[in-house]
Amino acid sequence: MKFDIDYLYELFLKSTGITTDSRNIEKGNIFFALKGDNFNGNKFAAFAIEKGASYAIVDEKEYSSEQNCILVDDVLKSLQLLANHHREQFNIPLIGITGTNGKTTTKEFINAVLSSQFKTLATKGNLNNHIGVPITLLSITQLTEIAIIEMGANHPGEIADLCAIAKPNSALVTNIGKAHLEGFGNIENIIETKTALYRSVKGANGKTFVNISDKVLLEKAKDNNIVTYGDQIEADYYGIIESVSPYLNIKWGKKLENFIETQIAGAYNFQNIMAAIAIGCEFRITPENINKAISEYIPSINRSQVLKTKSNTLLLDAYNANPTSMKAAIDNFVMISHPQKAMILGDMMELGKESFAEHSNIYNHILKSEIENTFFIGDIFSSIAKAKPSIICFNNSEEALEWFKKHPLKDSFILIKGSRAMKLETLTAAL
Repeated sequence: MKFDIDYLYELFLKSTGITTDSRNIEKGNIFFALKGDNFNGNKFAAFAIEKGASYAIVDEKEYSSEQNCILVDDVLKSLQLLANHHREQFNIPLIGITGTNGKTTTKEFINAVLSSQFKTLATKGNLNNHIGVPITLLSITQLTEIAIIEMGANHPGEIADLCAIAKPNSALVTNIGKAHLEGFGNIENIIETKTALYRSVKGANGKTFVNISDKVLLEKAKDNNIVTYGDQIEADYYGIIESVSPYLNIKWGKKLENFIETQIAGAYNFQNIMAAIAIGCEFRITPENINKAISEYIPSINRSQVLKTKSNTLLLDAYNANPTSMKAAIDNFVMISHPQKAMILGDMMELGKESFAEHSNIYNHILKSEIENTFFIGDIFSSIAKAKPSIICFNNSEEALEWFKKHPLKDSFILIKGSRAMKLETLTAAL
């Protein structure tokens, strides 16, 4: 049976949803047999149908003879075409979000604000790539009033590809920073890739939300219908940081008449919150509902979390790291007053040929911070920091965990920051 988008869409509407994992089949699902470097979903098509899938979409002929297997040229492309076809059935606001740092947290804030008055659909977790975006789009239902779609990229052109599938009509680029340089090559490619979101919504009846302090993004969005936010009084939506102790408290409004006590740490989250405020206001969410939604939001999965243990207070921000977010985290930590502070910093991944230089820049920045109690984890930071005998370095988190068990820190406020691959969250057991 060959691929036909109308026929496939008809099957989708009659199904109980789609899945790409044969281990999680629910009766009536359509199984998309995706392939990767280390797996081939085609091999599990028969198993998926046996477990209750109504159909399996495959792209290798030898697996298509099974009843209810549909042969297509490319399973991933078929999934993306189906998602695009489904999205185009709905005339709803669809907010596209991308950026180097903060996009997932910002998405969560925006969803919290908008869901106070609308039926929203938002990307779950960080399902923000060429597979995750289609899966999210296929979750739109007749009840959905606004969709909030996060888009990630680590190679040139990827945001444009996701926009072609999702068709956003409002746009937010949180910021541009140095991340995934291994894939992008340089900062210019990052800027060009991320701002494809602006170009995508230019002709749509929507708005482009821009941090008024970001001159690069303002220039890239100049032909769009721009709404600005930030800490400059001339912004459409104005706010200031009231305190960081370590939770972020802000005031916003033209007369700073609104006050929000948040449950998230980090001055760097100010712009993320202001973006959510701007979008909320443009969608006519009341200030009372905006304030309530933001104040009640609690971060999770190692993003700007404040954790209190028996011995210490931890600022756990170990979901990911790049030079931009690392510097922001350190600067924020320096601002917080505490009699005894320590930093545990892990290597930053995917920086390519710039890796050593970027780690060196961070190391030199740390030396200026006057926080003497700093620990480094990973080969790159260690190779730079070991020249200073007073600094303790570890090859990996396992080594560090054993050391902290034998040499426990007490009564300290501790920043834990590094790339996800470093598994720094495992250290909390000894802190």
